[in-house]
Amino acid sequence: MDSRKLVLLVGALFVAALTAFFARTLIVGAAAPQAAAAGLPVAPPVDGPEVLVATRALPVGTILDATALKFQPWPKELLDGAYYLRAGTDLKSLQGTVVRNAITAGQPVTQGALVKPGDRGFLAAALGPGMRAITVSVSAQNGVAGFVFPGDRIDLVLTQSVSGGGDGAPLKVSETILRNLRVLATDQRTDNQVDENGKTVVRTFSSVTLEATPRMAEQIAVGQTLGNLSLTLRPLADSSSELEEAIASGAVKAPGDAQGEKALMRQLASSPQERAATFATGADVSRFQRSTVPGKTQVAGGGPGMATMGSAAATGVAIQGPVVRVARGSNVTAVPVGGKN
Repeated sequence: MDSRKLVLLVGALFVAALTAFFARTLIVGAAAPQAAAAGLPVAPPVDGPEVLVATRALPVGTILDATALKFQPWPKELLDGAYYLRAGTDLKSLQGTVVRNAITAGQPVTQGALVKPGDRGFLAAALGPGMRAITVSVSAQNGVAGFVFPGDRIDLVLTQSVSGGGDGAPLKVSETILRNLRVLATDQRTDNQVDENGKTVVRTFSSVTLEATPRMAEQIAVGQTLGNLSLTLRPLADSSSELEEAIASGAVKAPGDAQGEKALMRQLASSPQERAATFATGADVSRFQRSTVPGKTQVAGGGPGMATMGSAAATGVAIQGPVVRVARGSNVTAVPVGGKN
């Protein structure tokens, strides 16, 4: 190999090494700012006392629970005398209070924004616009054994016996008449009592106050005269089946996107519902019970208003001579064959 080719080969190797060095420098230099950005110090802590703020949006009428509020550092220059400070504030004492003015998530809670139980206008503040409060008498059996607390949502079930015109057994029926009603108070208590360990105390109650529309309040008042009213506790999680049922019934319009669906879910979760009632009869539980209302007894020899021949003791008519008893379902009619009545 001559000297010229050797010089060119050395030069090419030198250029390649120089190019590789600069390429590596560019790669390392590009990654360095990212590493530096990732290691940037966090913002300095807020210099100020801890104040009480809302953990989520709290509309008017919200009954506060342990998860609705928390303490958070707040700048001293933005401090207000109406804020709740950690020093001298007992969170347990604020549970069961009602939001008088709407509070956004992360906003400090002022003392004028809450109404405490026992204050004048407390229950009126707990009611939503256009809503009414109505009290229902319950027992431990039909009141979910005391596991219903203010702020929970329930369905209302009516159980009654429906008599017909015959002498058969009445129809036993139970139906869900109203859904998603908010519980305002139990036995005139609007807060959840806790023990020394911070756990909610479960106690049975004899009455529960519910939030309902004016029409629903009328239905509840009538329902208490028809039979027994029972409470069924609803879950905290929203159910997509509720939205599908509301869309199918035409109560709401189908949303066009996921955000609209979430908004409708929130609306349904906070609104009482008066859709078509579902029901169950005695025959759905036992084969020895009825599934329809008892029919009228048959009349012997005439139209309505004539004495029935089904029971001599019931009608006061003495039947003499041979008779033929004709059974039509649960109705038995005695038809004289001969002799005198």
